[in-house]
Amino acid sequence: MGNRKVGGYGIEIKKLYKIFGPNGAACVKLVEQGIGKAELIAQHGHVLGLRHINISMPAGGIQVIMGLSGSGKSTLIRHINRLIDPTAGEVLIGDEDVVKMDAAQLREFRRHKTAMVFQKFALLPHRNVLENTLYGLEIQGAPRNRQVDCAMRWIERVGLKGFENRYPNQLSGGMQQRVGLARALANDAPILLMDEAFSALDPLIRVDMQTVLLDLQKEIKKTIVFITHDLDEALRLGDRIAILRDGEVVQQGTGQDIVMKPADEYIASFVREVNRARIIKAETVATATTDPRRELRISVPVGATLEEAARAMTSAGESETAVVDEEGRTIAVLTLRQAVDAMVNSQTVPATADVKKVA
Repeated sequence: MGNRKVGGYGIEIKKLYKIFGPNGAACVKLVEQGIGKAELIAQHGHVLGLRHINISMPAGGIQVIMGLSGSGKSTLIRHINRLIDPTAGEVLIGDEDVVKMDAAQLREFRRHKTAMVFQKFALLPHRNVLENTLYGLEIQGAPRNRQVDCAMRWIERVGLKGFENRYPNQLSGGMQQRVGLARALANDAPILLMDEAFSALDPLIRVDMQTVLLDLQKEIKKTIVFITHDLDEALRLGDRIAILRDGEVVQQGTGQDIVMKPADEYIASFVREVNRARIIKAETVATATTDPRRELRISVPVGATLEEAARAMTSAGESETAVVDEEGRTIAVLTLRQAVDAMVNSQTVPATADVKKVA
């Protein structure tokens, strides 16, 4: 597809603070000393947006930032392309600190290294699908024939071939969001920022768009930062997930980490109703083996869910299955008992957990 940098850029967010108000920098010390969000606004008239955020986002993966309304997730993603300036901290893209870029550097960074997909589509109503899709390339000053060729390629990839001459008001919500995705991909930027991109869509269309994104990511391998308030969406999309509450990271890790080992009662309340059978991978609970040649009558591939593994065992009348890698080597053995226990038993929350419930 001619991507400028396959695999994207890694993103490192270090000691990031955002305090809204005229003297935000002066309040950082207070926040470091432990003053809370309520006290900061009551006593000093400033709003705590983000507190001491440290997240490492590997290149070429999907990093989900999840939280309820007011948690700071949208504030955080806007620091990556510096639509919001931090009060303190670093945002490192490759070896560059976005916080230290001057106006010209920032403009070039936004044009060539990042693209954004919004919840409200943000399409230009007077432009048709083709003209909306090539808009970023037009801003970059690319030759017209390259603009059209690239835009048409991505229009086809997101399933809108034949609609290139339609206008936004002639499209459904799901189709409009496909245009927004095509426009972002046409920019050929290594970093894709998606702020609640599918939240305005009906449930079935939302799942369809998730599938489109996952299928595309297998090929484009961009660094994607995806904001959502929906745990099912986070678990389906995220290679890694960071959960925010009141501007702080409560827990981060893989979806398996968060479902199996919630850090506190707040996280546990999120994952309590999750269908664990469809989320937890067989290798997560299987017993590792050092004998790659060990053979069992049935096997499931790495990445298979417990539901898939349990179905395979019960269908074959077996009580255990091998978990095999891409070369067909056995890396673990999963028993039906292990699968069932993991499906129905929640991990105990640490005794030191914050017992506040989800609002």
